[in-house]
Amino acid sequence: MRWIRTLSARTEEGPQTLGAKAHGLVTLHRLGLPVPAGFVVTVEACREFMRAGRLPGGLDQELTIAMAGLEAATGRRFGGTRTPLTVSVRSGARVSMPGMMNTVLNLGLTPEAATALAAETGDPEFAANARLRFLTSFASAIMPDAPAGSGAAAGRPSLDAVPTTSGSAGGRPSLDRAAELVRRRGGRTVPDDAAGQLGPAIETVFSSWDSPRARTYRDLHGIPHDLGTAVIVQAMVYGNRDDHSGTGVAFSRDPNTGENVPFGDVMFGHQGEDVVSGRSAPRPLHELAGGEPAVWSALAEALNRVEGHYRDACYVEFTFESGELWLLQARPARLAGGAAVRVATDLADERLITRREALLRVSPHHLRHVRTPRIAVSARADILARGLGACPGVAAGQVATTTEAAVRMAADGPVVLVRPETSPYDMRGLAAAAGIVTARGGPASHAAVVARAMGKPAVVGVTGLVVDAASLTADGRTVTEGTPVTIDGTSGEVALGSPAVSTGTADAHLRRLLAWADDVSGDHSERDESDRLSAAHAALRH
Repeated sequence: MRWIRTLSARTEEGPQTLGAKAHGLVTLHRLGLPVPAGFVVTVEACREFMRAGRLPGGLDQELTIAMAGLEAATGRRFGGTRTPLTVSVRSGARVSMPGMMNTVLNLGLTPEAATALAAETGDPEFAANARLRFLTSFASAIMPDAPAGSGAAAGRPSLDAVPTTSGSAGGRPSLDRAAELVRRRGGRTVPDDAAGQLGPAIETVFSSWDSPRARTYRDLHGIPHDLGTAVIVQAMVYGNRDDHSGTGVAFSRDPNTGENVPFGDVMFGHQGEDVVSGRSAPRPLHELAGGEPAVWSALAEALNRVEGHYRDACYVEFTFESGELWLLQARPARLAGGAAVRVATDLADERLITRREALLRVSPHHLRHVRTPRIAVSARADILARGLGACPGVAAGQVATTTEAAVRMAADGPVVLVRPETSPYDMRGLAAAAGIVTARGGPASHAAVVARAMGKPAVVGVTGLVVDAASLTADGRTVTEGTPVTIDGTSGEVALGSPAVSTGTADAHLRRLLAWADDVSGDHSERDESDRLSAAHAALRH
């Protein structure tokens, strides 16, 4: 059996073999869009790994051949001492599981390759930072899940955990001490040769499929535990390369409202994990138009092509290096509530889909979240803080500032999990909470993505919010754990107590969709909205 496939337009297998992420990259190739060269280790290889407890026989030889092909495609040498090739090693299951599995970036950046990268770019600090990011992502990947409730970063190496070398130029991080951190926390040293790094990195990604956080996510979403994940190996593109580099995520339409405008986050001078982690403040996507107009134009064209292919709102992850755009992922956006209704009706109006398809794309579950609750305008709410609305809706509950507290307190009533930022290690707390608040991050941060997947109201990027072990402080006021709060995932407001909540009336998009449903079912009597849509679905199936 062959365990590896190249990422190219010629690849014919579907997501059951390649995983959804790699299948999306193949789609981007077919659309003629820029994708870093790479290959995929198939889902079958993961299943064999889970069965046998080791990488499949023959994979080593296939990796050697695949890396040679990648070197030929890029004109670079893996671990080379002149023009080094570095790669990302990412997961990609058939079903999206945002942030639940391991990623290793900048793999292949040995000390010698880092020296070569510094000479090639003329930027020793960039090369040192790239080497540091490799070491810390490798360390995070080989660490077991943090103990329950110990917080997003407990037990996980991070850039913040690595000390800097006193007196070095610009405070450059001590790479020797970073390597020691990997050995101490992960129980192994980082191999000095690039080829020796690749196999262990693939193993860590396969192993993370069975991590507690991933199993919790699958339990919550009804995803079978035996599916397994593919592993995608791609040539690195650096969003932190220079002043004309950056990274971001983009929706072709607003995921909160369904409005036909590009929406997302961008970070100039950063790599992709910085957007998702929430540790740094992103900028609204539209600022890319002024900062890098050529990249913005290329991204807008890419969004149009991808949306035309899927005939649906789409989501893409991108990096731009020295002014050149690269796409790293693409898939349908899977919107919820009122956004799903608006996109379905708009796409029907644009003749990208039929009214029949529009009806089938909206489920009765969507309708339960259409009339989005809001903190009432008339309410004299005691607003503690304001951030960015990341997932519409209202949630009320007692403040919990750790995953452990959220799980414990949820047994007695609803809680709102408040964190500096969230990570996959907070999965149990996110599952237990009625709503989510983070001090950092934007609409594409881990907290926002998971909240939308779960349909939970969320507020992110609350400037000035400080979260401690058992309290939070905002605008000079300190609130202890257990204090009742209410959050509005549309306005981004965090209010003390239980202010009045209002629910909007059906908008024009919902009224039109329900009229189409009545025409299909032939029943124009007054009924519940979900019943009207269900009747239309039944009629369409027959």
